[in-house]
Amino acid sequence: GGQGAWRDEGRSREGAVRMVRRSRRRKLPKFTTGLCGREEGLRVKRSCPSCGPEPGGEEKGRGNPISFQLFPPELVEHIISFLPVRDVVALGQTCHYFHEVCDAEGVWRRICRRLSPRLREQGSGVRPWKRAAILNYTKGLYFQAFGGRRRCLSKSVAPLLAHGYRRFLPTKDHVFILDYVGTLFFLKNALVSSTLGQIQWKRACRYVVLCRGAKDFASDPRCDTVYRKYLYVLATREQPGVVGTTGSRVCDCVEVYLQSSGQRVFKMTFHHSMSFKQIVLVGQETQRALLLLTEEGKIYSLVVNETQLDQPRSYTVQLALRKVSRCLPHLRVACMASNQSSTLYITDQGGVYFEVHTPGVYRDLFGTLQAFDPLDQQMPLALSLPAKILFCALGYNHLGLVDEFGRIFMQGNNRYGQLGTGDKMDRGEPTQVHYLQRPIALWCGLNHSLVLSQSSDFSKELLGCGCGAGGRLPGWPKGSASFVKLHVKVPLCACSLCSTRECLYMLSSHDIEHHPSYRDLPANRVVGTPEPSLGAGAPQDPGGAARACEEYLSQIHSCPTLQDRMEKMKEIVGWMPLMAAQKDFFWEALDMLQKAAGGGGSGPPTPES
Repeated sequence: GGQGAWRDEGRSREGAVRMVRRSRRRKLPKFTTGLCGREEGLRVKRSCPSCGPEPGGEEKGRGNPISFQLFPPELVEHIISFLPVRDVVALGQTCHYFHEVCDAEGVWRRICRRLSPRLREQGSGVRPWKRAAILNYTKGLYFQAFGGRRRCLSKSVAPLLAHGYRRFLPTKDHVFILDYVGTLFFLKNALVSSTLGQIQWKRACRYVVLCRGAKDFASDPRCDTVYRKYLYVLATREQPGVVGTTGSRVCDCVEVYLQSSGQRVFKMTFHHSMSFKQIVLVGQETQRALLLLTEEGKIYSLVVNETQLDQPRSYTVQLALRKVSRCLPHLRVACMASNQSSTLYITDQGGVYFEVHTPGVYRDLFGTLQAFDPLDQQMPLALSLPAKILFCALGYNHLGLVDEFGRIFMQGNNRYGQLGTGDKMDRGEPTQVHYLQRPIALWCGLNHSLVLSQSSDFSKELLGCGCGAGGRLPGWPKGSASFVKLHVKVPLCACSLCSTRECLYMLSSHDIEHHPSYRDLPANRVVGTPEPSLGAGAPQDPGGAARACEEYLSQIHSCPTLQDRMEKMKEIVGWMPLMAAQKDFFWEALDMLQKAAGGGGSGPPTPES
């Protein structure tokens, strides 16, 4: 009887527990009715007024889910700000509601503070916080060494204080980077310890702040970084007022630093009424000319002797108006480019003017010495171009121009095929490269050229032509007379590039307010394009294209071995006016055939095979 009573008591307790659990389950839906209609927990539904509710959202027995729009906007922005930038952009493309939320300045302000905690100001522009966040998210300096065992893309150290990357310049030993708030960083090469405990030499692995308030900077304009001993920095400094006045004045100045140590050795201060925005160098070390571009588009110049800059003394230099601004006062220069013996000016209307200071470079650029005056080397020469020029690249004896329609024009010496025209004939006037359009950046070196372009899927690729010695055209050691795709992994947001004797540099930075905006070429000008060269083979000239194909076949037939024929066919694919995807297909197919033919036999293949 006692055991039966104990069993009854246990059963009653179990029944009471089950009743309590059922009552709790009944109370829980009533308590959470304002949040969701499910027992499993909170279920939030995204709905957009323009798109309507999701299909199948009103299922039987699940209640009515709520919308994200019922949450406070501050809470949604706070949650979204913790996402990576790539995910924020992707979320903003899902619907109209999330596009507005992800595009709000409050979200980008929180993201910017998370990416750059030390950034005090958001910068300028229509969307200052979004611009600042994307600048700091996409900033990076990448480099690939031409020699050594490791031929892969590496990334330099990223200064935490940098607000995006605006410009960079490699020198003999180090790299200098200017950000968007005027801070100039000094990226040093140093010996560091690897993960395996080995001591190795690394590029741009440490950084210091060289100066603040910088507008622009320049060094020796030659392609060889061995000559870049000094760094000239155009900056803004506060100067104490004159006697009898109160306060200080802001003046522009040029400060000269040793690139090896970052020590300032010289300083030139200008009158407060003169404001400059760009500086370039031209000439030899003993007669180094500094060209300064004012905000009004005028060019001033002064001459210094670099061999005496390290001597502690004070003297006055004369600042004179350049002849291009004296003879053509109506012109407003927008930007400049220079090398050791020539200078190029682009006006605000897209016109191009040239200064050439040596007869050899003049002959290479124009093919004649007829108009060269050795007694008046500063006389500007106008280039005849069909459209407005947006930007340019100036090498030692050749140059590249990009117009408002995205067309590339090359001119000058073509001994190594650095013009990319498909042959090695010099060009004394701008010649269009028909198979390349809408580049992101253009760079001209001593005897090769590089183009940074963007494909249809928004991926970047690097094309090059000219001399391939020393690995300067990765994947093409023999060089190429036409622009070919280089074996380099290009960052997604690469915007500029530079090549030295030892290394290839690419700067990554995306500014949402500054990008080249090309126009569509009018229909009546597409047909009337200039006569292409043999390597171009324009489709509107079937007779010329047929002759070009016959010439290509004869060149292939003249090659002694199968491997040589494959290499020649790769060059011909680069010459032909094909789309980038088609060229990649043919190059990959030829590589596969070449590898299969090379591994099939023991001896070298013959033309008959």
